[in-house]
Amino acid sequence: MREIVHVQAGQCGNQIGSKFWEVISGEHGINPNGTYEGNSPTQLDRINVYYNEATGSRYVPRAVLVDLEPGTMDSVKASTYGKLFRPDNFVYGQNGAGNNWAKGHYTEGAELIDNVLDVVRREAESCDCLQGFQITHSLGGGTGSGLGTLLISKIREEYPDRMMGTYSVVPSPKVSDTVVEPYNCTLSVHQLVENADEVFCIDNEALYDICLRTLKLSSPSYSDLNQLVSAVMSGITCSLRFPGQLNADLRKLATNLIPFPRLHFFMIGFAPLSAPGSQQYRSASVSELTQQMFDAKNMMAACDPRHGRYLTAAAYFRGNMSTQDIDDQMFHIQNKNSSYFVEWIPNNIKSSLCDIPPLGMKKSATFVGNSTSIQELFQRVGEQFTAMFRRKAFLHWYTGEGMDEMEFSEAESNMNDLVSEYQQYQEATAEDDFDIELEEETF
Repeated sequence: MREIVHVQAGQCGNQIGSKFWEVISGEHGINPNGTYEGNSPTQLDRINVYYNEATGSRYVPRAVLVDLEPGTMDSVKASTYGKLFRPDNFVYGQNGAGNNWAKGHYTEGAELIDNVLDVVRREAESCDCLQGFQITHSLGGGTGSGLGTLLISKIREEYPDRMMGTYSVVPSPKVSDTVVEPYNCTLSVHQLVENADEVFCIDNEALYDICLRTLKLSSPSYSDLNQLVSAVMSGITCSLRFPGQLNADLRKLATNLIPFPRLHFFMIGFAPLSAPGSQQYRSASVSELTQQMFDAKNMMAACDPRHGRYLTAAAYFRGNMSTQDIDDQMFHIQNKNSSYFVEWIPNNIKSSLCDIPPLGMKKSATFVGNSTSIQELFQRVGEQFTAMFRRKAFLHWYTGEGMDEMEFSEAESNMNDLVSEYQQYQEATAEDDFDIELEEETF
């Protein structure tokens, strides 16, 4: 089996992660006690990708739950699916990170990291053929960003040849939960550029917009937002978990989507999404799915793909469809919108097809795009970072934990480099390849 070890860090990571386990347990017919209640043999075919088999035919998620305070853990344990997780896999501290990246990365987090790595190692060693790790966390707080990135770099050290995918909730333009978000986010991006293979960017504001505009929910709760994220997470890994006509996994995704090693930040989307009342008025055809999937309103990060160009994209279809249809649609969308795709990567959409649709749907599609417009996100955070860092506002909280100002400057310039790399490839045409090679040398 090509197993995946799942790690969730911090409050946000644990909430998204728990929702994800709820969704895939439903797909595999696993009830909240971990026993199988499904109705199709395909559900158990590759159950080992995400679950370990325990005694008494009980399935236990291969998940490590981490936080620096016990609160979130208690609410996970008290939830419907709380009994599903192995009690030893809950690793938590008592003090919390107080929205401070330095506490999560250097002080509080460093005390907990060995315990977490022991659990991760135990889960990894019980795998036959480990495909890689997936981490859910947010970049705005202290634990998800600080301890999350510390974990990523430690796992990277120990398993350098395995895939590292992160589902990172990035700060959104209008909704800010903490004042020091720009600091925490910039310091985290600095780590993610170096140590992660794939970063799926999610953004609360974009999720709110989808809930309000598309799903017509008047006051969306976090649980509604998390439902959207878990739909995408289950879509990205479905061809590992179910038989497919055209498979894709984390490694194939990386090979097809990452033209240059640093540019591995993706926008994600899901289709079909429609308001409960209007479902019966729409066809679930491949063309309808493709249209919604590439729609700017459907992106789960607050960046507009129309402001940049796609370097690459991937489309995961689920359900009973013909590969001919999918290929036609992909060809059609690239021809019709050719100005939004860079011309120096021909055929830059990877598609895959898995036969088994999500629960309660006939067909669905998951979208992953590597677009240069993601630089908007980093630019926005960078501007807020500079505004505060120029005045050294809030800096004493970080230097008090033993951090150096140099580290802030490094993180800032690394993120600025990332933005200019995206910009450079956005403007590149098929003719000026020689300049790009020269600039690459100087980086």
